Order: sequence, then C-alpha cells, then structure tokens
Amino acid sequence: MNKPYRRTCRAFLDGEYSEGGRWQYMMHEKYSNDPQHYIRAFLLIQQDLKDLFAYVEPDDINLKTYSHRIHQLLMRTCVEIEANFTAILLENNYQKHGNWNMDDYKLINFSHRLSSYDARIPGWHGKKFLRTPFINWSHNKPLKWYQAYNKSKHDRQNNFKKAKFKHLIDAVCGLAIVITSQFSNNSYFPGPIGIALEYQGYDSDDKMISAIGELFRVKMPTDWPMDQRYDFDWSKIKSLSDPFQEFDHASCRGKPFF
Repeated sequence: MNKPYRRTCRAFLDGEYSEGGRWQYMMHEKYSNDPQHYIRAFLLIQQDLKDLFAYVEPDDINLKTYSHRIHQLLMRTCVEIEANFTAILLENNYQKHGNWNMDDYKLINFSHRLSSYDARIPGWHGKKFLRTPFINWSHNKPLKWYQAYNKSKHDRQNNFKKAKFKHLIDAVCGLAIVITSQFSNNSYFPGPIGIALEYQGYDSDDKMISAIGELFRVKMPTDWPMDQRYDFDWSKIKSLSDPFQEFDHASCRGKPFF
C-alpha cells in the first residue's frame, strides 16, 4: 500500500503503527474531515461513562445492571458509532441508494479490521475486563450490544432490560476502537503535535496503547496480511495534490471476512 486510505490507521510492513513519526499522515487536512468533531463527541461519552462509574462500579457483578442512565448512554454511544461509520464510508466515496444500515457499516471491517481489536478499562474488577465488541463480525454474526440498542430504541417498554451495563461497556469500547482505528491516539487538539504520552500504570506492558482520553487501553490488530499493510514514505508523498486513496467498500459486499 503506497498510499494511506482516508480515515484509516493501519500497520506498516514491520507491524508498527506510529513509530518513527509514521503517524504524521493522519495530520494532513485531506486525511479526514473535521476529526475533532468526532473526538469531542467521544470524549463527552467517555466522561459520562466515568460519571456513571460513581454509581455503578466497573465490576463483573454489575454487567446485568440496567437503568435509564445506562439506556440513554447506550443510545448516544451507538448513534455516535453510526456517525463515525458514515463518515468513514462517505470519505472513501462509498455509494449506495437508500438508507445505510449495519449491512453497509460492517463493510468497514474489511478496511479497518475492527474485529481484531481488543479494549479494556484499567481497574475493572473481575474476569470480564477484556472486551472484543466487533469479534462477531469475523464469524459473520450480529453484534449483540448493537442488537440490544436497536431493540430498546424501537420498543423501550418491552426491551428496556436489554440495555444492560455489559452492552453499554461493549458499545463504548466499540466507539473507542472505531476512533482509534481512524486516528490512533492523536487527539488533534492544540498542544504539542504528536502521539499522546504512553500510559505508565503497573500493567503498562499489556501490548496496548492508551486511547484518546486515556480511559481505555486498546490493542491494535497484529494480523494484517502483508499485502494490506502500509508501505509508504510519508516524506515523499505528502506534497502530492492528494496523497491518499479511497477504499472500495462496495467491492467487499458478499465476501467472507478474512
């Protein structure tokens, strides 16, 4: 891949993502349209999740908990995931008549390999600390947390209990992954230019990076096929009129994942 795709963070041939300044392509104005718009929304949701933790402890024992606060935050999070999916497809020139739905959004797994990401919240109590919100896509199965969102959105009276804490955690971890798969941990806010400082916790050898906002730890995919990895010298292509290419999501319809 001698040009990066728009809104797409991928490993290079050596398996690394940002070492040696290779993250700089993400700072180009043609890489993404208004990334701060999406990052700010994510940070608001992240803060609201932190506030929720003051009442619902991040613990396995609470995964079946449900409430109006949990339901509302699940709704907002899934809407934000859809907004990011739409932006990725639009900026890669995806075209299809009619409304887009999950059949369209899941095509992003081909370009971003979302099902290969892991996420966790440091300080979680119990064994369910590692979340793989998109893993079902690799088996061509629906996302349970997204189904819970859809059912409780359209019929809250009868499906209110489906909006559980565990589905909220998977959804917010999913949003953290979607944001990371586009922007790594570059927040695009004023300050020193570069990737955020690394997490220095006692478990910082977990082979993960701190996501934007530093609540989540995210493991980037390590299984990119060699022919799908980036192989460009940004210093040589950054002055091109358009140093990016578009991923053809439409061509992936009907194909099995990986």
